[in-house]
Order: sequence, then structure tokens, then C-alpha cells
Amino acid sequence: MHDFITDKRYLSQQQHNNNTMNQTKYIFVTGGVTSSLGKGIIAASLAKLLQARGYRTTIQKFDPYINVDPGTLNPYEHGECYVTDDGAETDLDLGHYERFLNVPTSQENNVTTGRVYLSVIEKERRGEFLGKTVQVVPHITNEIKERMQLLGKSGDYDIVITEIGGTVGDIESLPYIESVRQLIWELGENNGIVIHLTLVPYLAAAGELKTKPTQHSVKTLMESGIKADILVCRTEHELSQDLRQKLALFCNVKKEAVIQSIDASTIYEVPNLMLEEGLDRVALKKLDLPEKNTPDLINWNEFLFRLKNPKHEVNIGLVGKYVELQDSYKSILEAFIHAGAANETKVNVISIHSEYLDANSAESQLKDLDGILVAPGFGGRGIEGKIDTVRYARENNIPFFGICLGMQMAVIEYSRNVLGYADANSTEMNENTTHPVINLMEEQKNIENKGGTMRLGAWKCSIKENTLAQKIYGKTEIMERHRHRYEFNGAYLNELEKAGLVASGVNPDTKLVEIVEIPTHPFFIGVQYHPEYKSTVANPHPLFVSFVAAAVQHKNK
Repeated sequence: MHDFITDKRYLSQQQHNNNTMNQTKYIFVTGGVTSSLGKGIIAASLAKLLQARGYRTTIQKFDPYINVDPGTLNPYEHGECYVTDDGAETDLDLGHYERFLNVPTSQENNVTTGRVYLSVIEKERRGEFLGKTVQVVPHITNEIKERMQLLGKSGDYDIVITEIGGTVGDIESLPYIESVRQLIWELGENNGIVIHLTLVPYLAAAGELKTKPTQHSVKTLMESGIKADILVCRTEHELSQDLRQKLALFCNVKKEAVIQSIDASTIYEVPNLMLEEGLDRVALKKLDLPEKNTPDLINWNEFLFRLKNPKHEVNIGLVGKYVELQDSYKSILEAFIHAGAANETKVNVISIHSEYLDANSAESQLKDLDGILVAPGFGGRGIEGKIDTVRYARENNIPFFGICLGMQMAVIEYSRNVLGYADANSTEMNENTTHPVINLMEEQKNIENKGGTMRLGAWKCSIKENTLAQKIYGKTEIMERHRHRYEFNGAYLNELEKAGLVASGVNPDTKLVEIVEIPTHPFFIGVQYHPEYKSTVANPHPLFVSFVAAAVQHKNK
């Protein structure tokens, strides 16, 4: 009898273990006190640690704004619009997810309130609710919960981390918080937890850290029916043991679940800081999952070592028209960090506003640079400054890299100053130009809606042999991500190539020119796509790596 009971208990425990391992677990990251605390970095860092322990992990972002996606937002409003392989225009936090995990994201990884409501309204129009009154609860919350579990139900992931945009208490965030409350209840014990990120400010006048904002934030969360399982506290100063005990007591969490997130010199230090604090161990314990093994961060820390111990230093000009807000070019800045570490080089990115640059001021603003990147963008503002920048880089043999609009400016500059077509332009800037070397793509001409209608996502590119592009990539077939409406006008291809501007990369299906370069220049390349979107810590993008190497060589000369 004793053996039967023991076996039954053993089988019951084994069944529990199997269910635990087979069930996708969910971690929800909420924020309080203030925005911009770094929920995305904390989510990405935790995901990195869980991935390094052997768990299949992904992250998704739920944004409370009513735009269907950030594709129609000005970069000043929301930073850059990040594009995935499948053509989704998403929040810039998805860039952090990919850079940390080295795993592509997709349409399913970013959801907005606009997308949720649009889906529910379309279902109502189709009569799917059988005459019911459509309400926030249950119809909107059901839609949110369904999307929260979409990646988990795919069977591809053991753990899904969901970042909730905004802060607790925001009116627009309420449906998401309610959906999290319902979903945690439905998932059952140990299958869903909440990490709450808050601020512990330091008051210089009092000379101490204050916990009251965090207490109020946790209270607001509890009023919505959610208990925080883990507190991550952003701080400029170390949290004492007494202060951690106080936070644990008044916020109803265990002391080990009070995690310090102190300011770091680089976001790439955060996974190590979270490892020291035990964030991954506490999360796994609360999810009833084994620790498996110590996180493998060898390659990550090798990258950090190179980043912190550079042997060279270069100044690279980033010429754009959204330079006042660094998040407008977030992926480019991060790609320079990856490429700098790969070259053991500190890259100082000098932001230069193209609107305030012209032929007369070009030399004074650009002469001390070791490399020049002309950034992507839309519209006519600041265009002439970009063209003058390209000319200066070309004529003075400074390493040049143009991305999307930057590549188009290189084509316009060459057409004007080498071919002699003084009014050469893009029809985006001048519809009446007699030399439209950049023109609206044929399939874009009848499109009226602006959102989600550009050439988006990953497209093929065939690279010519014995070109700079082929040397950089080391192959002749690549896939890169796009986001544009205008293209290189093929009618001018032969003329430009005869004059020395080579189209070294072309889409094999559309014949769209993807890469241009000048073979007689030390380093001059422009690409129609956005290589910055694919640069990660584990795989720095070869274009950025080669560009930084060229800048080092230029400086040494």
C-alpha cells in the first residue's frame, strides 16, 4: 500500500513537472511613476538571461496609442519606426528585442490599441458578435488576451514576455491592465507573473532615496486587481538592504523580488546587472521552472569587453533632419556600437542637422570627420544640406555611407555635379524636375492611404561580383529590410554607370537598384534598404563594420 501511494505521488509529481514544462509561461512588464524608465531594456535583458539558460523566449510590445502602427508617426513623436522581416512597422523597442536576442520579430510582436479596436470593429461589421452590444469588457479585453497568447500558442516558445506601454493609471492603458488581470487568473498559478518597473528618486535636498512614488504606483496597480510579483526599481544610487526591506513590506513582495536597476554606462550592461540581482532566478522560481544552468554570456561579455576597451577612436557625422531626438535614429546609433566593438573602436557619432548645412558651411562642419553617414527620412526639408554633404564627402575622399534617402541624395548629387543635370531631383521634392533620377515606384502611384503601404519588409538583392558591396557581404545574394516609396529611376542607370556611379546591387525580381557605389572612391556606398534594422550584438551588420573600418583607415592616413 505504501509503495502504491509513493508511486502515485511520484507519477502525480512527474505529471505536474511535464505540465509545467509544456505550458507556455507569461511574464508581463508594467511601468509606473514615469515613462521612459526602460521597460524595453529590462524586458530584453530578462529575455536574454532566460535564453542564455536554454529557454525559448520571445518578447512582445502592447502600445496604448490609437494609431494602428507607428508608420504614420513623425519620428519626433515616437522615435524611429522599426521594420520587421514580414513588413510590420513597429515600435522601436522591437529593435532592442532583436539586438539582444538575435531572433527576428514579426507582426505578432507589436500590437496597438488602434489595431485592437480596428479588429473588433471589423468583426462587429461582419456580424460575428451575434447582435451583442460590443463593449470594452469583454470584447476589447478578449481581443487583447487573444493577441497576448498568439505567440505562446504557436508552440515555438517556453516563455513569452509582454511589455505593456505607458504607465499604470493612464486611461489608455486600463484595457491592457484589465486584460493582464483576467489572463493571469485564467492561466492559473505559476503560469503568469507581473514585473513592475518603477522609479526610486533621489532627493538631493534631503540626501536620500524616496520610496513613496513606488508605493503609490504599486497601490494603483493593486486597485486594478493586479499584484506585482517582482519590483524592478530604477535608481541613480544603490538601494540599501533597509530600503529594500521597506519596499518589500509596503509593496507586498518578497525582499528577493525587489530588484535594483541602477543607471548603467551602456544598455548592454543591463543583462549582467540583472543577473547579479537575480531577476531571472526570481522569475523562474515564481513560474515554477527549473534554473537549468548558469546563463551562457561568454560571447555577450566578449562584446562588452571590446566595447569598453577600444584601441581606436573615430568621429562619424550623422547628417539628418531629426537629430534633436536621438531615438529618431536609434537603430543606426546601436549599429555603430556593434560595429565599433567589432573594430575595437570607439565611435563618436556627431549629429549634424542637414537643414542648417549648405555648400558654404559644409567644410567647417564636416572637415574634421572620419566618416559621414547621410540618414533616412521623408519630405523636402533639409534635402539640399544632405546633397551638399554628399558632394563634400565625394570630392574629399571621406568614407561615405547613405541609407535609403541618403542613397537617393547620392544619386541626385552625382547627377547634378558629374552628369551636369543642374535640376536633377526626386519627384518627392520636385514633381516638375526635368531629370527625375529618383521617382515614385510604379505600384505606389495610385495609393492614397499612407499607413502600411510603402515597400516594406525583407526583399532580395543580387550583388555584382568584384564590387565593394560583394567584398563587404562576402556573397552575391542577400535579404534586407525596406521602408520607402521612391526609387532609383532606371532610365538613368546607363548614364550614371558610364559616369562612374555603379549600381552594384539590384533586386532580381523588380530590377530596383538597391546599392550604388563609386569604385574610384576609398569608400562610397549607398543602399536603398535599412541595414541598421538587422544589426545585433551577435551579428553586427557588415556594412556598418566595414564603414567604421574605413573611417579608422581614413583617420590613420
